[in-house]
Amino acid sequence: MKLNIIFINFVKYFLTNCLILLIFYSNYMSVNAFTMNKYEDQSIFEELRLSVPFEYKETWLKAEKEIWEPWLAGQEGFLRRDIFYNKEKGEALILLNWKNKKLWKNISIEEVNEIQFIFEENVKESLKVSKNPFKLIYEGELYKEG
Repeated sequence: MKLNIIFINFVKYFLTNCLILLIFYSNYMSVNAFTMNKYEDQSIFEELRLSVPFEYKETWLKAEKEIWEPWLAGQEGFLRRDIFYNKEKGEALILLNWKNKKLWKNISIEEVNEIQFIFEENVKESLKVSKNPFKLIYEGELYKEG
């Protein structure tokens, strides 16, 4: 029964990601055209903003440490991760520093989705909830200037 629920959640998560990819695919070509090649070998920061309700903050931090931290540490080009939290907004900011964009983007989306699925299952089990309470608000990239 538990495996059935996990499988159903995985399928829902997979289908949601496919839908999002289809929606944004049309913008991919125009975004790709604006890539600034001068930054390819430069250190890059992956920026993630998440909705993290304060009452779940400790569970979120624990899951980040147990699931994402060891996985990230094993990725070629990963340099460091900084986590910030805004209690008033109930939002988290994660900055992941990569040696360069090529090494970061060499990681397959399938592998990232697999780790995210494990993370979400861990959180749902810890909080005794049926869906992940931490929503991605924004994802982007930053280059250090100067």
